[in-house]
Amino acid sequence: MTTTLTSQPLSFEQRLDAAPVTRVMWLLWVLSAGLIALDGFDFFIIGIALPFLQRDFNLGSAQVGAVAVAAIAGSLVGALTLGPITDKIGRHLMLIIDIAIFVIATAGTAFAWDATSLIIFRFLVGVGIGADYPISVSYITENVPSRLRGRMVIGAFTFQAVGALLGALTGLITIHLFQVIYPDSILPIIQYSWRWMLGVGLILAIIVAILRFSFLLESPRYYIARCEYDEASKAASTLLDEPIAITPETDPPEREPSLPYSSLFSPKYLRSTILASVPWFLQDIATYGIGIFTPTIIGALAFENATSFIEREIASARGSAFVDLFLIAGFLIAVFLVEKAGRIRLQIVGFCGMAVGLLVLAASNLINSDSFWSTAIVFLGFLIFNLTMNAGPNSTTFLLSGEVFTTSIRASGAGFAAAFAKAGAVLGTFALPILQKSVGISIVLFLLAIFCVLAAIITYMFQVETTGKSLEEVNRF
Repeated sequence: MTTTLTSQPLSFEQRLDAAPVTRVMWLLWVLSAGLIALDGFDFFIIGIALPFLQRDFNLGSAQVGAVAVAAIAGSLVGALTLGPITDKIGRHLMLIIDIAIFVIATAGTAFAWDATSLIIFRFLVGVGIGADYPISVSYITENVPSRLRGRMVIGAFTFQAVGALLGALTGLITIHLFQVIYPDSILPIIQYSWRWMLGVGLILAIIVAILRFSFLLESPRYYIARCEYDEASKAASTLLDEPIAITPETDPPEREPSLPYSSLFSPKYLRSTILASVPWFLQDIATYGIGIFTPTIIGALAFENATSFIEREIASARGSAFVDLFLIAGFLIAVFLVEKAGRIRLQIVGFCGMAVGLLVLAASNLINSDSFWSTAIVFLGFLIFNLTMNAGPNSTTFLLSGEVFTTSIRASGAGFAAAFAKAGAVLGTFALPILQKSVGISIVLFLLAIFCVLAAIITYMFQVETTGKSLEEVNRF
């Protein structure tokens, strides 16, 4: 019996799990991480650019919300529509389409001539970002050993925080340069600083495009799911850096059934769909509502009494750069703990930590804004919120969306989860400035804390633990 088992040809899954991390795997990881970094930059640079945009285009509160929410709405559309298309045409081709959309749309934002054009181009940037969520998570999860899958996916997603930090630093440097060049006039900084901020995003997009086009490889699992064994063998040989022969004997078609989009809501996958999408939806209400308006919130809570518009924006940008460091620290904690503590435990603890951070921020508004302690509590709240968010749900929701679905609907499932999450992001981004004016920032922060607790409960109720399991094992439940 033992001889029979050992003489059986190894499947691609078994070969991949036994393989070391090859140069090609690292290159695929770097390519995915690059666009994720660009996602973080583009989503969060708008928070620093918005006060200048508002004055340049004389925007009302509704228009400010529309500019802030445009890219997130676009990402909803991109993830929902381009995720299923990725499962049809492959990860390789969709990467090319994705980066083309990104470069063209990013250029449009930097040269926008009015609020309407800016909103349209920001929406298209979001479409490219939305496509990247299912592509990147599918690309990494399908092409690295299961023992390293969690760390490598979260490691790539860490670059969202790197991009956010780069956005804060870009804003700070841009404001400083305009102050040096035009010390006696505020008009140039209002009219042009935001264009330079968004223009840096265009430069980064071009760099990532060059990297993307330098190396493109289709996922062997994608070919196996389509029973295209010759192509799967070539792709696997490149990925593992050794000759690999994939046949119907090593990877029978029934191992990877072809499923329609509606399978996401079938009894077998509904639990996975709820786990992947609903907590992510609730998280993004807080993540984007707080994240995009971090400079505004810091300005309102900690620097309300700044003597001038520019002074307040500089202080807010510096504060944003500081608290963004804890986004990176949170991701690093997730990379270290994800295979030890498990996805579900990290997600639940992270949601509870986010709630605590939001309650601390809410409490800071009850203290005299002139006092040292008020400012200290604001930054303590952001520290707790950013650290636990990225150590938990901001990492694990992205990871789980790429693990709990089978290959033929992996990008579709990850795309649906990302789109559903971005619906929460749209809600949080658009509603936060309106609610802040009507009921006050403290009540808004308290409501967001409740959403985080609800997300922790739903995670517990619909948990599917994937830690330490191959993708085949996960989908046998």
